[in-house]
Amino acid sequence: MHCKRKICLCALLCGILFVMIATQTMHRTNFLPIAMAALLPVGVAMPAGTPSEVTVELDGVSCGCETCVADLGQSEWFDQHYEPQQQPFLTAQNTSLPALTLKWWMRLQRSTGETVEEVLEKMFQVISSPLPDWPPRQDRCRTCAVVGNSGNLLGSKFGPLINSHTTVIRMNKATTLGFEEDVGNRTTHHILYPESAVDLPPGVHLVLLPFKLRDIQWVVSALTTGEIKSTYMRVKNLVKADKDKVIVVNPTFFKYTHDKWTEHHGRYPSTGMLALIFSLHICDEVSVFGYGADQKGNWHHYWEKNKLSGAFRKTGVHSADFEMQVIKKLAAEGKIKLHTV
Repeated sequence: MHCKRKICLCALLCGILFVMIATQTMHRTNFLPIAMAALLPVGVAMPAGTPSEVTVELDGVSCGCETCVADLGQSEWFDQHYEPQQQPFLTAQNTSLPALTLKWWMRLQRSTGETVEEVLEKMFQVISSPLPDWPPRQDRCRTCAVVGNSGNLLGSKFGPLINSHTTVIRMNKATTLGFEEDVGNRTTHHILYPESAVDLPPGVHLVLLPFKLRDIQWVVSALTTGEIKSTYMRVKNLVKADKDKVIVVNPTFFKYTHDKWTEHHGRYPSTGMLALIFSLHICDEVSVFGYGADQKGNWHHYWEKNKLSGAFRKTGVHSADFEMQVIKKLAAEGKIKLHTV
């Protein structure tokens, strides 16, 4: 009897040693749950909550890049602001908004008529629900270029570098025609709202920033009947875009950006700030271009000559100066690469 116990104890110790060796040599795979299952008697289920098809982070590395935005424990400041569990966009399975989010979001710009639930239900009858694949994975490396519209891009010759990223995010009225050498010509995600809408080429994700419920109603209309022709101003009533590639940023993500990143500076974050924080949650390495003033301190778009330099710094709605402080801090903490000339 004692001999049998010794044999069982020896087998158990060997099994534990096997798992320890496996976790060291295969630390970037899903090996741990498999090894645990191998030690259990036949017919005994894995403990509740044990991961079976998700990446197990044993060494803290969250992606397959040389550096990963989502890795925590490297910057105390970043860890205090970044919330990995935030869901950056809506899917058909996560349309429920928390009460505090709903109250804050609905007060940004007044909306009347249908309820949020009714609007979202109609939206997902028109657009495809995107896959909830934003969390990082150790078997992929998503490099992203977030391209702002600042005049500081002129003469930069950043075009080839921007194009080299797997994901290229542009926003609002951004144009590339005639500026390819400085801004590139690839776009995978174009962030906009009704008042800044443009037609998009096939294959480009339309990423809607819904500042109000009317914006979600508009995107449904703009992709179908074109009946909505105005919000608080006249807007483009029909938009050319791929219905299967429409992404709607989660209003809860708006509030998170406002609370944690811009810290209530301004009434709500700017498009550029939302685009950047959005990229921190869907990308593994983030490079930022075209943010801030130009070399002479002027704030204007690279495709126009704006004589009213500085007009966009403080609009009463956003705080461009504070947002630039946050962007520079992200760069200083090694979480983004901020490209300037």
